[in-house]
Amino acid sequence: MAQTPTTFEVDGTAICTKRMNAGMEVQQLADKAGITASYLRKLERGARTRMKPATYVRLRAALRANQTELLAPHDDPPERK
Repeated sequence: MAQTPTTFEVDGTAICTKRMNAGMEVQQLADKAGITASYLRKLERGARTRMKPATYVRLRAALRANQTELLAPHDDPPERK
């Protein structure tokens, strides 16, 4: 059974882009997601990169994002031969 991660590593640029494409100001999104504008700005700038699962779910819902589009990209490990 898959275990929920204790934190999600997010991509601040993706959050900012999604917010701007939705036509929302930082404060609007923060209010909608139940977080502070200061915290959201830190996420968007990359000063904070991890979010608790419940907070991540609220941010995703506020942006109408799928489960992975706000996550930080990770390089896949090279395949073993």
